[in-house]
Amino acid sequence: MPPPFPITSLANPKVKHVVKLRQRSHRDEAGQMLVEGYRECKRALDNGYAPQMLFFCEELYLKNLNEPEIVRLCEAHGAELYSCTAPVFEKMAYRERPEGLLMVGPHLSRTLADLTLPEHALVVVAETIEKPGNLGTILRSADAAGVHAVIVCDRCTDIHNPNVVRASTGTLFSVPVVEAGSDAAIAFLRERGFSILAATPHTDKLHTDVTLTGNTAIVVGAEQYGLTDAWMNAADLRVRIPMFGLADSLNVAAATTILLFEAVRQRIASGQLKAANLNG
Repeated sequence: MPPPFPITSLANPKVKHVVKLRQRSHRDEAGQMLVEGYRECKRALDNGYAPQMLFFCEELYLKNLNEPEIVRLCEAHGAELYSCTAPVFEKMAYRERPEGLLMVGPHLSRTLADLTLPEHALVVVAETIEKPGNLGTILRSADAAGVHAVIVCDRCTDIHNPNVVRASTGTLFSVPVVEAGSDAAIAFLRERGFSILAATPHTDKLHTDVTLTGNTAIVVGAEQYGLTDAWMNAADLRVRIPMFGLADSLNVAAATTILLFEAVRQRIASGQLKAANLNG
């Protein structure tokens, strides 16, 4: 059962620990991450994530959701439960509008060797993505497109950053995510017969002109510099998205979404996917 008395002091050691976990150095040292918000917590729990602690504040609940169920599930996972006053919870929260639920749990530690990929797998490789919001949005699009894995290469952004969790709306936990070096990722994909598709403006071939129905890895890179030579040289295909305005590039998350849903379109047309199975 939840403790009868809430945490009321901003100087409570557990509160200070949670606040420190906003910093990457403390997350790495503790091996922990933050998951805040009803939707994010629910998706984490629904996908087998086992939190170590749950901080909750009934005063901040949205009321139209089933927050007590999140508390119950966390307790069932063996998490320590801490009720908090609103000022204490708002001190720990990183959202502008806290929803009264914040989990602390272990880092995700999946490796390339842990990935089990089906026939005709669709994979996203995100190289040196700089902004947590972009990486989170890529994960959200990957979930929507039924991607089988996201490989984050030579990371600039920590996948455990609270803003990655938030921008992904919790889909960080529904799509297998792996961190790896580019050389290891290229070797992994080559061994499994993947066609490596590099997104770049420096080609004449459009993304709609290539076949995306087999084992396909869509590789995207940082907006400012694009993909490194390692991925450009490894690519079997180089494609661009047609653009007719003044902008010379798209946001990397937007470009990834366009490429993924061209793959989805082709896979529906070929019978690999059924449109009725897709949400929305």
